[in-house]
This record gives sequence, structure tokens and C-alpha cells, in this order.
Amino acid sequence: MYKRKIPLSLNCGLDLIGEVLYGKWKIRLLWFINEGYQRPSELQRKIPDASRRVLDMQLKELEEHELITKKIYPVVPPKVEYSLTEFGKTLIPIISALGQWGDEHQERLRTLILKKKNQ
Repeated sequence: MYKRKIPLSLNCGLDLIGEVLYGKWKIRLLWFINEGYQRPSELQRKIPDASRRVLDMQLKELEEHELITKKIYPVVPPKVEYSLTEFGKTLIPIISALGQWGDEHQERLRTLILKKKNQ
């Protein structure tokens, strides 16, 4: 079982949002679920660089934080769909604003990231 090396710090809103959204694919998962991609296989196709195991773990964490819900249909083979909760929908304008900021500054950000990578 995983044991946290750094103590949990939940002293302010930034700590809380970091704890809930920390994870390479969580913001993309929320965005794609909002766009209507609800099945795990659809999400995997939208994020091909992520392993299925990591996506499953991050989907589970988003579910535990009540940002998404998981519906399992009683069919064979099992069918699973994810959807945003009302609480999860409150993050979409924030994610949209972050994406817009990234788009507006993409050249500068890409240059800085590649510069650091090539050092």
C-alpha cells in the first residue's frame, strides 16, 4: 500500500485544489468527459499517451472527490460510463480559462519548456 512521504497540507484553497487536481491527466479527463467522451475506451483514445492503469486510477480519484460519477450497466460485457457531477461542472469554466491562457501564451511557454528540456 502506498504511504505518503510528504504530510498532507490542506491549509488553503490552493492546497485543496492541488490535492484534488494533481495528476497529469485529471484536467484532460474532466474536459473530455464534459465534451461527451464517457466510456473508458473513448477516454483512452483521446489520451493515447496515458496508460489504462493510470487513467483508471485518476478516474477513481476524481470519483472519490465527487467530481465525476461512474455508472455501470448490467450487461455482458460490462459497460461503464462517466459523467460530471454538478460539483465537477463548476470546474469547467476554470479549466477553460486555463486552456485559453495556455493558447494565448503557447509560443512563449513551448520555447521555455523546450529550453529547459534541452539543458
